[in-house]
Amino acid sequence: MRFLKFGLQLLCGIFFLTFLTAASIAADDPDPYAKKRAAMINVIEQDVRAGYVALEEGELDDEVTKALGRVPRHKFIPQHLRQAAYQNRPLPIGHGQTISQPYIVAIMTHLLHVDKNDRVLEIGTGSGYQVAVLAELVKKVYSIEIIEPLGKQAENLLQRLGYENIELAIGDGYYGWEEHAPFDAIIVTAAASHIPPPLIKQLKPGGRMLIPVGSRFMVQELLLVQKSASGAVTTRQMLPVAFVPLTGKH
Repeated sequence: MRFLKFGLQLLCGIFFLTFLTAASIAADDPDPYAKKRAAMINVIEQDVRAGYVALEEGELDDEVTKALGRVPRHKFIPQHLRQAAYQNRPLPIGHGQTISQPYIVAIMTHLLHVDKNDRVLEIGTGSGYQVAVLAELVKKVYSIEIIEPLGKQAENLLQRLGYENIELAIGDGYYGWEEHAPFDAIIVTAAASHIPPPLIKQLKPGGRMLIPVGSRFMVQELLLVQKSASGAVTTRQMLPVAFVPLTGKH
């Protein structure tokens, strides 16, 4: 009986030490995805340096990489895909939609050249990841999603993550959000057959817009649209992309 009692005490002691060790590891590593997120950013920066996109500055804006490092991408995708959350590729999020490749999110955010006082419009909320990245950088982000379940899901998640400078709406993004216009920048995360005139109108003079233009199931071109102080509009092709189509009446 003494041996049995000693054996039970030993087992309990081992279990307690194991529990303390696990708790200590958890305390030391509050974000188990931090290293994967850092590795993802490293891959993106290597791709930029490799010249896949010719950025005027030659490298990503440091504030953009910091924003990518703060946003938990794994929380914006379905649970069963979380192990792939920090791979540099798009992932399905349901309803025929995807969360964009992190590299594309980084490039598009960089090309907008936003600052902390800007008000930005996003067309195509999707998972909410791009909105969150922008919210780390600007004063206010307005985002429109046409698929109601996705929009509601993104709204709930962004609220749980503590973002207070984001306003979402369910609707047809082709028409923009006139109530809050003009915007310092506009980003469209779905492919259109042309640049929607309402979005050009709602872009502030001196502002920038990024939009993928082209047909579904074909390579599209990411266009950088710039409006001068006088209101003149110019476009520039930046890189080939593949986005889900913009839906709605147009």
